[in-house]
Amino acid sequence: MEQLARTLDKAKRTSAEKGGKYLTFTLAEEEYGIGILKVKEIIGMMPITLIPQTPHYVKGVINLRGKVIPVVDLRSKFSMDATDYTERTCIIVVEIASDSGSIMMGIVVDSVSEVMNIKNEDIEETPTFGTKLNTDYILGMAKMNGGVKILLDIDRVLTAGELDLLDKAV
Repeated sequence: MEQLARTLDKAKRTSAEKGGKYLTFTLAEEEYGIGILKVKEIIGMMPITLIPQTPHYVKGVINLRGKVIPVVDLRSKFSMDATDYTERTCIIVVEIASDSGSIMMGIVVDSVSEVMNIKNEDIEETPTFGTKLNTDYILGMAKMNGGVKILLDIDRVLTAGELDLLDKAV
């Protein structure tokens, strides 16, 4: 039943217009994009308060103008090798839709590139890598300048259970 719901949901997202403005960023020398409407702001690295007993990819929380926001390191979440933060490392504050409403969350990325207008015809479906690999968090693949940018559905990067855990931690 859950597999059917995921297949129907993916079909719904496939038929939707994916073209539009995306904020592009890098992680481990790969280019990614997030729909610009999900991005609330981009901030430089700042002190992150650690929270005990959270998953390894949850770096902690930040105080952003009096609001406590959880921060997730996308490198860790995507099982990439860790690297030292540089002057280009930043936090993208995004608004995530969850079952309990919307959650503000920071995601740590290596660097922010640019805002791009990506046409619907330049976006291909996510290739299937087999049934065991979950790629629901990938909105599509944008063919740009001879390369590929991975477009993320930021609402799906964290599962409902992970979002619930973050919501309780804050």
